[in-house]
Amino acid sequence: MTMETWQGVVTILMAVLGTVITRFLPFIVFPESERPPRVVEYLGKVLPYAMGGLLVVYSLKNVTPFSGTHGIPEAVAITVIVALHVWKRNMLLSIAGGTAVYMLLVQVVF
Repeated sequence: MTMETWQGVVTILMAVLGTVITRFLPFIVFPESERPPRVVEYLGKVLPYAMGGLLVVYSLKNVTPFSGTHGIPEAVAITVIVALHVWKRNMLLSIAGGTAVYMLLVQVVF
């Protein structure tokens, strides 16, 4: 099924509108001159860690230790991520290094 031109334009405009609203709404609701509510400050502190845990669980949800590669590439990649982060304290390097090691293991070794 293909869209007509006007449907494509409306879809793009809705995506732009949704993006603009989600980017500017926090600045309108919580102006810089006022302190945000404590619950918002709390969520700003705990949500990054919660999202990290969520991503780990999501990434490992289909790993079965009793079949296939037995989760070895995932375990090695996690070890590399942790080691790189402890060593350099650079999240981008940790994620990129772990991803590169995982892809190398999956594509070449296993």
